[in-house]
Amino acid sequence: EYGTKVVGGVTPGKGGQTHLGLPVFNTMNEAMAATQADASVIYVPAPFVLDSIIEAIDAGVKLIVVITEGVPTLDMLKAKRYLEEAGDVRLIGPNCPGVITPGQCKIGIMPGHIHLPGKVGIISRSGTLTYEAVAQTTKLGFGQSTCIGIGGDPIPGMNQIDALKLFQEDPQTEAIILIGEIGGTAEEEAAAYIKDHVTKPVIGYIAGVTAPEGKRMGHAGAIISGGQGTAEDKFKAFEAAGIAYTRDPSKLGEKLKEVTGW
Repeated sequence: EYGTKVVGGVTPGKGGQTHLGLPVFNTMNEAMAATQADASVIYVPAPFVLDSIIEAIDAGVKLIVVITEGVPTLDMLKAKRYLEEAGDVRLIGPNCPGVITPGQCKIGIMPGHIHLPGKVGIISRSGTLTYEAVAQTTKLGFGQSTCIGIGGDPIPGMNQIDALKLFQEDPQTEAIILIGEIGGTAEEEAAAYIKDHVTKPVIGYIAGVTAPEGKRMGHAGAIISGGQGTAEDKFKAFEAAGIAYTRDPSKLGEKLKEVTGW
C-alpha cells in the first residue's frame, strides 16, 4: 500500500506458493536468485532470527531489518560477529519498527500515513516515540528525511552512531531527533560522537526518567544496573556535548523549531 516494491517472501516448506500475488520461496538463496532483492525484512519467531539473519547475509542481501522482539542476546552477539565478517551488510533491529523514507520506501510496521517527506532525520530506540516525533514534525510541516528505529534490545545491529553518520552525510537531512532510553551507554557514546563529528542541529530525548534501578522498562535494553544507564546520566552527556534536549516527549517538535529557527 505504501509503494514499497515487495518482490516475494520466504517460508521453508511453502516454496512454489503465492501470497498476495507474490511468489513464496523455501530459502533466501532461491529468493535472491529469482528476485535480486535489495533488502530483507524478518518477522520470524525469536529463536529462528539468528538463522534467518545468517541465511540473508549468505544470500547476498545488503540491508536486513529485524522486527522480531525477544531475540536471545547471545544470538545477537553471534549475528554481529557474522555481520562484521561479511563487511558491507547493514542490520537494523531487532525489536524495532523498521526504517522509512517518507513517500519513497517503507520496510517495517510503522504507520505510513503519519509521515511527510521532509528534512528531519529521526533515530529512536522506541517505536511509539518514533511515531510521536514523526507526528509532531509532520504537524509543523518539517517532515522527515528518513526515520530509523534501531530497536530497544541491548545489542542492536545498527547503533546510534551508525545512524548519526548516515544522517550527517545525507543532503536531505537538515536536523536530527535522537530518542534514547535508559540502560547501557549508547546515548553517552552518541553524545560524544555528535560533539566531534555532527554539524547539524540535534534534539535529544531520553525515555525512562522515573525508572527504578534494576527494573526492566518494556524493552530488554531499558534497565538501569549498577547505578549506570540512568536518564540523568544521559541528559548530562547531552549537556556536556552541547546537545539541545527536552524532558517532555510532547515538546520535541517545539524544541526543534526553537533550535533551528524554522
